[in-house]
Amino acid sequence: MAMISNLVEEKHNNTRRKKRLEHIYQIIKEKDILILVVAFLLGRAVILSELTPFSLAYLVSVWLVKKERCRLVILVSLLGAVTISISNSLIIMISFLFFGFFVSLGVLVESKKYLPYIVFISNFLSRVAYTTLTSNWTGYGIFISFVESLLCAVLVLIFIQSTPLLTPKRYKVSLKNEELISFVILFTSVLAGLSGLVIKGVNLDYIVSRYLILLFAFTGGPTIGATVGVVIGLILSLVNEPTLAQMSLLAFSGLLGGLMKDGKRLTVSLGLLIGTFLLGFYGSEGGQLFPSMISTLLAIILFSLTPKKRLERFARYIPGTHEQFEEQQQYLQKLRDVTANRMEQFSDVFMALSKTFTGKLVEQADFEDDQKATDEFLSHVTERTCQTCFKKAWCWSEHFDDTYHHMKQMKRDLTENGAVSHMTEAKFNKFCVKPHKIEAVMKEELSYYHANQQLRKQVGESRRFVADQLLGVSEVMNNFAKEIVHERDYHDQQEHQILTALQSIGIEVEQLDIYSLKKGEIDIEMTLSVYQYHGEGEKIIAPILSDILDEIVVVKEEEVSPMPNGYCFLIFHSAKKYQLDVGVAHAAQNGGFISGDSYSIMELAAGKFALAISDGMGNGRRASEESMQTLRLLQQILQSGIDEQVAIKSINSVLSLRMTDEVFSTLDLAMVDLQTANAQFLKIGSTPSFVKRGRQVIQIESSNLPIGIVKEFDVEVVEEQLQDGDLLIMTSDGIFEAPKVVENQSIWLKRIIKELKTDDPQDVADLLLEEVIRYSSGLIEDDMTVLVGKVKKFQSKWATIPAYQSQVN
Repeated sequence: MAMISNLVEEKHNNTRRKKRLEHIYQIIKEKDILILVVAFLLGRAVILSELTPFSLAYLVSVWLVKKERCRLVILVSLLGAVTISISNSLIIMISFLFFGFFVSLGVLVESKKYLPYIVFISNFLSRVAYTTLTSNWTGYGIFISFVESLLCAVLVLIFIQSTPLLTPKRYKVSLKNEELISFVILFTSVLAGLSGLVIKGVNLDYIVSRYLILLFAFTGGPTIGATVGVVIGLILSLVNEPTLAQMSLLAFSGLLGGLMKDGKRLTVSLGLLIGTFLLGFYGSEGGQLFPSMISTLLAIILFSLTPKKRLERFARYIPGTHEQFEEQQQYLQKLRDVTANRMEQFSDVFMALSKTFTGKLVEQADFEDDQKATDEFLSHVTERTCQTCFKKAWCWSEHFDDTYHHMKQMKRDLTENGAVSHMTEAKFNKFCVKPHKIEAVMKEELSYYHANQQLRKQVGESRRFVADQLLGVSEVMNNFAKEIVHERDYHDQQEHQILTALQSIGIEVEQLDIYSLKKGEIDIEMTLSVYQYHGEGEKIIAPILSDILDEIVVVKEEEVSPMPNGYCFLIFHSAKKYQLDVGVAHAAQNGGFISGDSYSIMELAAGKFALAISDGMGNGRRASEESMQTLRLLQQILQSGIDEQVAIKSINSVLSLRMTDEVFSTLDLAMVDLQTANAQFLKIGSTPSFVKRGRQVIQIESSNLPIGIVKEFDVEVVEEQLQDGDLLIMTSDGIFEAPKVVENQSIWLKRIIKELKTDDPQDVADLLLEEVIRYSSGLIEDDMTVLVGKVKKFQSKWATIPAYQSQVN
């Protein structure tokens, strides 16, 4: 029991100690104590024995970030300067006064771009004023004043980037390279303020500088470690005697420690220890080696006592580190999740809006509107006939239902047949004393009724059009939301297999990302280190991947560095099982230059290939513009991911609303799935298409009106399963209707296609156009277009390479 109580008490003590430390840390953040500590040490910093450019530059950067702390920063900076010399504190105070004077004049209110110049002038005037007061005016003094002022102006630009990092509010995921260097320069300047502080013969700035080298080498690697070593060594060399020994020691130690970072803290510390010993033993006097080794050992002890979480948190801000990469990935994942969530919300909104234009409530409203329109029609008729009739009360009060039924039946007969049927007329004559007058008035009012019904019909069609559009947008946004959250899948076994196979043949893979291994949807990204690239991606890597994944894989995209010993970035996708070779031939009316026919060849997402012909009604520039606009709209809508039927209805509605005269367009669209060779044909007012399979010719046709004639129609989709070697032939009406002497153009054209001796799509297009013009006696009375596609099974240029064989070799 005593042991348990001791453990509980110890746990409570640790918790209280942790809370106390967190409370102290919170006070430091809230009171900006770190900013004040830096101000004190920068006030002590002196380089080249007499230059103090740090305090004014730091004050200006704090003035930009936290104006409310400027008074404390001034006071603490002067206290730090006093610990070095009174003259330094006077120079710094005068420079503060000059800067405050310029601020009071409002020079920096409108623009901060003059800030370095104001700092330069303030520092230079302070030096001049101090030199004048001490009657020690020399050319060397002017030169030193100029150098110090120039350094101060440069440091302002550096401190402006690094001072915000001292504040508790930090929103950035990581530091930029320039921010990191600026931060290192700021802290190295702080180290200059530690100069002269000695603990039992060991300089405090040496300990802290070596600790920083360990910190940056461990988190950032050799590049960051060596860079930080150079910067720290340079400034410390300026603080003490001008020698390169300190800079060489720190830079070499940072490089060596960074190279050995894979062995964690022990090897990084060993790298610093080795660097200190070698350069200290070789380049310094014997008396300096022992203090230098002591400083290094103390820095290693301090480094080993640094909590692991603090190191990981520090590494998140260093560019290129694993921790920073994970931090960015988490940030990007959150961003993707938020974006996908918003896209799904928008998708739901558009879906809900689409449903408001359709559904049972809308149908009920339409039915009620029809009833209301009928009631209004009958009320207008009775107002002109029954209102003055002596039997009004008998008809509309005592026999309302019968009267309403008979008049409604008359209205139905007139609407459907244009005249009242004999049966309805006989019944109504027995019931009403003015049947002929009512029928005449009803015929007059019927024209207004039909106009109102036509308007209501147009409103209903527009409503359905909007509903289809909203539904299509909802589906696209929902699919996009799913694509956003699509992440890299983990396929450890296949990844190891791929890496092993490639390494066995001498291909160095820097990075391998497998996003999908689904059949038909393989998506792999790879970065290679190559000396000279000779198409290894297509010739070697893709065949090996094809063997490992049991599916033909091809190079979708490649980016090769133009320099030797560079990198090569490759993207591998599944090869489509089929491919489509296309040929086209066309001629304008009477051999002109402008054709009313337009065609388009489109490669869409999800492995689909589209062929389309549009024929603008008539000929010339206007017809050409209409057909080109139809295909342009079709391509943009299809590439956005909206269903093809919705796309065609949208184009029809847009063009029919826009057109004011009788200029319409036909559309012949064939969409071929390159994975299954299944073809969908959507023919809007176009001529039949043909599929040539050996000696067999299959005719594809439908009966949709041209685009723009009616505002609402159902798109009839015809499907046909294509096979390897099939020829898909699409023509405009200029080809199909050209032979005037032929009774049945369909049979004639099928016979011409059947007798073709070639299966090259371009040759077929040329021969068909030539044959039609010959049968027309050389006349081209209408625009002619032939579009031919040949379905072929995909054949890779390179055979698969067995992965096990490449490993054996």
